[in-house]
Amino acid sequence: MHFLDQAKIYLRSGAGGPGAVSFRREKYIEYGGPDGGNGGRGGDIVFVAVAGLNTLIDFRYTQHFKAQRGIPGMGKDRTGAAGEDLVIEVPVGTQILSEDREEVIADFTKVGERVTLLEGGMGGRGNASYKSSTNRAPRQHQPGLPGEEMWVWLRLKLLADVGLVGLPNAGKSTFINQLSNTKAKVGAYAFTTLRPQLGVVRHKGREFVLADIPGLIAGAAQGAGIGDRFLGHIERCRVLLHLIDINGFGEGQEPGDALRIVQDELEEYGEGLADKPRLVVLNKIDLADGELVAGFAEELMAAGADEVFAISGATGEGIPELLDAVLTHLPIETQTETGGAAIEDDADTSTAPGATDRDWSPLD
Repeated sequence: MHFLDQAKIYLRSGAGGPGAVSFRREKYIEYGGPDGGNGGRGGDIVFVAVAGLNTLIDFRYTQHFKAQRGIPGMGKDRTGAAGEDLVIEVPVGTQILSEDREEVIADFTKVGERVTLLEGGMGGRGNASYKSSTNRAPRQHQPGLPGEEMWVWLRLKLLADVGLVGLPNAGKSTFINQLSNTKAKVGAYAFTTLRPQLGVVRHKGREFVLADIPGLIAGAAQGAGIGDRFLGHIERCRVLLHLIDINGFGEGQEPGDALRIVQDELEEYGEGLADKPRLVVLNKIDLADGELVAGFAEELMAAGADEVFAISGATGEGIPELLDAVLTHLPIETQTETGGAAIEDDADTSTAPGATDRDWSPLD
């Protein structure tokens, strides 16, 4: 299953059924009068957030959605049946945007949330409803009212408690693989991660959802490396972990540069990302000596970090202390504890965000 986080679709609710023109015809009843029934109401377009979905890939292949129209009225004063509502299931975290993407029409943050986006047309009146003292045999009727139609964008913003940010090849995929059963691709080159990943982490009796997005580069907030789309997936996170590769500094670069590049992109993107609690994490300390680790930590503190956590995503060193700090920033109930995160136990995390949960311990 492939990951898709946005799609454009066409919606049309059902038209109302037309009213009927009919007259009562029975033996020995010479003037039976009109008995044409009203048409049925058209079906609505309804969206509902469900558990077990974490991608919009289905909307790549099916882009037109039309609800059933109402059934026409019939003789003997029979009203036509209403058209069936068309219920469209979307993952938790989905937003419905207007065609120009300027307005958020609906935002699904909990399983079971339901929104009627387009209402079906009313059914037309049959000729029986036009009968009066001066018009005993009316032949007029109403066609059903047309349904509503519109193009909308669906945009998926993953629901997670903690988000991983950092420059490419900072070790984020190794880190999330270490803490959960996610099977994110790992490689010694930039942009190994091409799509967001989710994992469930358990620590000291608590559970929280961890989101990994592809590495950020300068200009990401303006769309470089489609970084603006990736940043959208951590908008809902409570706390951010900024991973910095201890061996990722080129000639003339300093640890503070990695800190400032990501901070600048978070501020440029907006949506409150720069104001979220951010824990600075110096990663891959298993590849450096203690003196170098201490020196880089001091430089990061001087560059603006409140505290620096030195860890190894490969060996697990320093991770328990980091997770202790993460828990202090989380609410009493996290996404998994409230059922808000749609992560399947058997999800294929090599191609889609999702993971099974497990108790975390170093060197699993």
